[in-house]
Amino acid sequence: MNTRALLLGGISALLLGGTMVGCAANGGGMASASDRSGALAAKGAATNAGKAQTALARHEGPVAIGYAEGAVALMPQSAEYRMLLGQSYLQGGRFTSASRAFADTLQLSPTNGKAALNLALAQVATGDWQAARQTLAANAAIIPAPDRGLALSLAGDTAGGIALLTEVARSSETNAKVRQNLALSFALAGRWQEARVVAAADMAPADVDARLEQWALFAQPATASDQVASLLGVRAVADAGQPVALALNAPAQVVPGAPEQALAAVQPVATPSEAVPVEVASAPTAGFSKVSFGPRQEVVQALPTMMLRPENGPIKVASTPESTGRGMATAAYEVKAPATGNWYVQLGAFESAGVARDAWGRASRRFAMLAGHSPNGMTFKANGEDFYRLSVGGFSRSAADTMCRQYRAKGGACFVRQGAGDAVAQWLRKPGMQMASR
Repeated sequence: MNTRALLLGGISALLLGGTMVGCAANGGGMASASDRSGALAAKGAATNAGKAQTALARHEGPVAIGYAEGAVALMPQSAEYRMLLGQSYLQGGRFTSASRAFADTLQLSPTNGKAALNLALAQVATGDWQAARQTLAANAAIIPAPDRGLALSLAGDTAGGIALLTEVARSSETNAKVRQNLALSFALAGRWQEARVVAAADMAPADVDARLEQWALFAQPATASDQVASLLGVRAVADAGQPVALALNAPAQVVPGAPEQALAAVQPVATPSEAVPVEVASAPTAGFSKVSFGPRQEVVQALPTMMLRPENGPIKVASTPESTGRGMATAAYEVKAPATGNWYVQLGAFESAGVARDAWGRASRRFAMLAGHSPNGMTFKANGEDFYRLSVGGFSRSAADTMCRQYRAKGGACFVRQGAGDAVAQWLRKPGMQMASR
């Protein structure tokens, strides 16, 4: 079973999809030394690019990086070579460098939807989910909706991703890839019953459990880079960023002297990453026995059945988790007894309650000190825009300080403040619940 194809539908084709690059033939006639130097640089860049593409086809990421950096060094204003460099960084597991390379590509070629999508995914891999969502929003017109929807979900906005994919799934443009991206988005949101129903629309009921078990592992990454790395079949490596000399606006390196000296620049730029082998991620099948299933969570809003019918043939719906006796992993909120203090640990401020919910899901899986605490939230305005604060609280000042220190020690970001209208998080409120502000 193809793990990467299982995890992603339409988005996977764009992760490493690029345009083949080559060099233009040099016209005849008399040429100046400058023209000859430029032609040599173009020829050398094309040679390096060809070698980089060959290395990518062989899944030799570090080798591809060296040649792609050589191509960019020779022709720094080429969007195609910048794109190739970003793809090489992705395959080498260097997501910080990939983010920079795709940003440069987009600056040179503002309508390159593949570069925009890859930039957002590289930002997800570095843990900068807010920047990824901004990239997706700014380039919504040039990124296909099925890819943008799943990318939104990977970037922590499962509500937005589900809404976008649902719209496409209900349209005449729906297909199996759209529905599977939607099913995975439901899984990332912890909405396993809906993920099951949508996944079953295009596959035999007997195969649904295996797919959901893979998604259960996928939805609980240990680090920010895990999900994107697993899609690419690589492992993230330490990455200090691409060489400063390759910055988009860096001064061009002129190679003086005879043509033989200029040809020396054809050699790939040596980087430390060439000594780091790409580790291909093993298929998660062997780890299925380690998946622990949490308590089932009631599905409040059922997926409209009319949306799930395939183009050809009747809808196929698998048995529910209740009937099989197996519940999928969901975020379980065990609310402790109400505290009497008025101090809160703020974990972040997000664009919406939906994004905050995803952030809570990630944090509660990663940080043990949040176990047993119920998330709180409140909407506020800043610079004319609405934001949603995410916090845990009702502590004494000393208890809040202790929790925040523990949270920071494990790599989280937080600060302690007094209550300012914090209430039970929006997604935990029962219908009709009224929350009085303090």
